[in-house]
Amino acid sequence: MESQRLVDLQKFYSIIARLEKGLGGARTLGSCSGRLTWPKRGVYFFMEDGEVRSNSGSGPRIVRVGTHALKTASGTRLWTRLSQHRGRLRSGGGNHRGSIFRLIVGTALMARHGYEFPMWGSGQSASAEIRAGEVELEREVTGFIGAMPFVWIEIDDEPGADSMRGYVERNAIALLSNFGKTPVDAPSAGWLGHDCNRERIRKSGLWNSNHVDEVYDPAFLECLERHVLAMEEVA
Repeated sequence: MESQRLVDLQKFYSIIARLEKGLGGARTLGSCSGRLTWPKRGVYFFMEDGEVRSNSGSGPRIVRVGTHALKTASGTRLWTRLSQHRGRLRSGGGNHRGSIFRLIVGTALMARHGYEFPMWGSGQSASAEIRAGEVELEREVTGFIGAMPFVWIEIDDEPGADSMRGYVERNAIALLSNFGKTPVDAPSAGWLGHDCNRERIRKSGLWNSNHVDEVYDPAFLECLERHVLAMEEVA
């Protein structure tokens, strides 16, 4: 099973390389804005400086996979979700209560540096006073996530439980995850995720908690490749 996973990881990364080439290279959120041409819906794949593949080939390893608008009738667009992760460029602030990605990166930064933000991650909203006290950490999270290269793939299907975007997202996470498995492309010793308070992140090697313990369907690779080819046809 592990040997097959390695083969599938190699195929996955070859597809991601083709996607990256078709996009003209990876971008960083810190250099992006809503003025760029974004697909309405899609799946995104983040990389991270210092995190490289050690078994499946060379180059950066994917450290987070995500999508949006999986609930029926959701109108969230791809850029809307990405901008929630990015934070605000001018002030450097952001809202970790609206982005699980920001929240977990913040908890890891707190643990690594000994920061004290007792209300971080508490509740769905917070008073202006609490938010003002969290600005410095929000800025650090914005800088960290904003520097991460990423690529995205257009999959413009309707929101819902059977979304193709959801299928690609959860299977990509399950394939990449080292949770409960012999590690493949293990994170570096200095990876910030080692300091996260969530076991699933520490043991998966990903900034993801959902789907890290699932079994992937190899057929999703064909689906992923098909959508990459479709993007090339309209480019």
